[in-house]
Amino acid sequence: MSLHTQYLESFLRSQFYMLRMDGPLPLPYRHYIAIMKLVKTGENNWSLPELVHAVVLLAHYHALASFVFGSGINPERDPEISNGFTLISVNNFCVCDLANDNNIENASLSGGNFGIVDSLSELEALMERMKRLQEEREDEEASQEEMSTRFEKEKKESLFVVSGDTFHSFPHSDFEDDMIITSDVSRYIEDPGFGYEDFARRGEEHLPTFRAQDYTWENHGFSLVNRLYSDIGHLLDEKFRMVYNLTYNTMATHQDVDTTMLRRALFNYVHCMFGIRYDDYDYGEVNQLLERSLKVYIKTVTCYPERTTKRMYDSYWRQFKHSEKVHVNLLLMEARMQAELLYALRAITRHLT
Repeated sequence: MSLHTQYLESFLRSQFYMLRMDGPLPLPYRHYIAIMKLVKTGENNWSLPELVHAVVLLAHYHALASFVFGSGINPERDPEISNGFTLISVNNFCVCDLANDNNIENASLSGGNFGIVDSLSELEALMERMKRLQEEREDEEASQEEMSTRFEKEKKESLFVVSGDTFHSFPHSDFEDDMIITSDVSRYIEDPGFGYEDFARRGEEHLPTFRAQDYTWENHGFSLVNRLYSDIGHLLDEKFRMVYNLTYNTMATHQDVDTTMLRRALFNYVHCMFGIRYDDYDYGEVNQLLERSLKVYIKTVTCYPERTTKRMYDSYWRQFKHSEKVHVNLLLMEARMQAELLYALRAITRHLT
């Protein structure tokens, strides 16, 4: 995160406030929830402020797991090392190199993991699509009916985007050597089968949609958390806005690039996977801007972060710097947190009314 210092300051402020400052939950409860990411113990009756505090902590650490695994911070198990773990490297660079962004663009050009499209032409093609979409948007806006149809199509397709442990989503030879290592946490949990499930089953005709205009963070969620858990709403809102608007106007080796369209596509695709729709957004842009390998990476990082592998990280936007991919992970993390908060806070609002 130190590659993006403005965001890091905002992140640390909100995390410190959740864990250390005045709040409805006692300090031991906060840390237990942070470690376990579940609320199955404690008092039978929770006050609403305590519940909101717990929900914020859960959403925060669920999303943080996505960033940790997606950025290769989590060590991979290595039987040849005495302690069993080794630091993940990306294209032969260690984590210390990545933290300083050392020549990562050259490394990604020489990696050649997939060999499907030359990374330079891949970048140029992406920029050309961005330019074309911008021109089409200026010429003629899609109708509400068209945008609704495109959202439903993208939402259904997201159910069929497989996570990283399903190798047939990539060429077999690229993933046959990857091993997904999961930590043994069985001693800490009551239900080992508990985990992420798609918001709807494949094949369902009418998939549920959460219309963002009916319950937005800005107009509803923000005021609820601030009322029941003083000041956290301001800190979260600052963090969401910071990552959404963060830009250096670069794409790999290109300067003075408006990346707004790309950042919005990443953020909105995460929400789309959770069934959240923005009426004013054309989801046709998602299909144009986010290639399939990136969609697989996004679904894995946001829904099954422990399954993320180095090869998945290498597979998309191969000419982009590590700092730019970290920026992607920050967007995915905050979009995932906001999606979880929207569902939870809407349920609490309905309970109150």
